[in-house]
Amino acid sequence: MKASSDTHAISPSSMAGHDIAALLLRLALGIMFLAHGLTKVLVWTLPGTGQFFASIGLPSWMAWPITGLELIGGALLILGVRVRWVALILAAELAGASMPHLANGWMFTAPNGGWEYPVFLAATALALSFLDGGKLTIARLAGRH
Repeated sequence: MKASSDTHAISPSSMAGHDIAALLLRLALGIMFLAHGLTKVLVWTLPGTGQFFASIGLPSWMAWPITGLELIGGALLILGVRVRWVALILAAELAGASMPHLANGWMFTAPNGGWEYPVFLAATALALSFLDGGKLTIARLAGRH
């Protein structure tokens, strides 16, 4: 006997503003994290990123896990996989990334970059962690959520 309603079915009438907001935030942050990670790989290179990290007092080897976190985290956000936890971890990473910029002033266009961009992204990722992934995720579309 078939159930009268499929709890995993997504229709326009079952989507709320919450689901659309979560989708937009996930996509925007996911794309931003992918771009941020790819910049470390393709533009600055991982050794170059490591040199920058060393110049601000971090171990140079941190370039590799931070870049991996941004690339994998960005992809997971886009797909809607474990959004609450991924966004929370990325918010913490961005909060940490804000620290070297605090002395440079507010605007990110300041010499050596100000803190407004990373702090805004940290707050946005934190907000997404509270909002969660919404209904338009790979897990929900596959009927696993």
